Amino acid sequence: MSGFIVGFSLGLIGGGGSILAIPLLIYFVGFDHPHLAIGTTALAVGINAYLNLIPHARKGHVDLKVGALFSLPGVIGVLVGSELGLLTPGTKLLFIFAILMIVIAGYMLKRKCIDTSVNPQKKDLDLKKLMGIGALVGFASGYFGIGGGFLIVPGLIFSAGFNIIQAVGTSLFAVGTFGVVTAARYAISGDLNIIISILFIAGGVAGGWAGAHLSSKMPKRTLTRVFAVIIIVVAIYMLYMNASAFL
Repeated sequence: MSGFIVGFSLGLIGGGGSILAIPLLIYFVGFDHPHLAIGTTALAVGINAYLNLIPHARKGHVDLKVGALFSLPGVIGVLVGSELGLLTPGTKLLFIFAILMIVIAGYMLKRKCIDTSVNPQKKDLDLKKLMGIGALVGFASGYFGIGGGFLIVPGLIFSAGFNIIQAVGTSLFAVGTFGVVTAARYAISGDLNIIISILFIAGGVAGGWAGAHLSSKMPKRTLTRVFAVIIIVVAIYMLYMNASAFL
């Protein structure tokens, strides 16, 4: 069930995988080792994101060229961020990230959805901006130990001129890449449970396909609002759960 919820989130909004997976694994499944939970869910979310590329690609929502250009510098950011993240207490990481999530949600609610062609790179694509944002998002992804979908989607909208559907589809390539790289880093430290990851992946495949099917049927503006509301709800919960870090 937890894997299905994570996969559905990835398929529907291109993010939320690790944000949902970690509390589900700790509070719902009863997996009480934070670092092990992060490494394990990062692998599951990463592989699920790659698998969920299939239904989005079939519908023409994925631009692999832009996804690769975004992800390559992001991998460097992930490696640097993960090293620094291991030096920061987990509760502080989650509290700071929750604030960032609310800022992103406000941006998504305020900004009108851009309706562009399936191949926006033909429209003055700024490679420096795309790769620069990719590196920053990768750093945040590695630093906070998450797939980064909440940051990747608005990052693609801002740097590549994608509409929300295109950003969701293409973001899955970066989510997958960042998740697998993060998992590899945690595996080196022994913080990875392959069996739990496989179980998450199995449930996530079905959830991801269901989410991708629903995302293609919803109006772009509605999906943007749903995306922002989910960010806010999860962020408020994270602020509540981690407020003690600064008290």
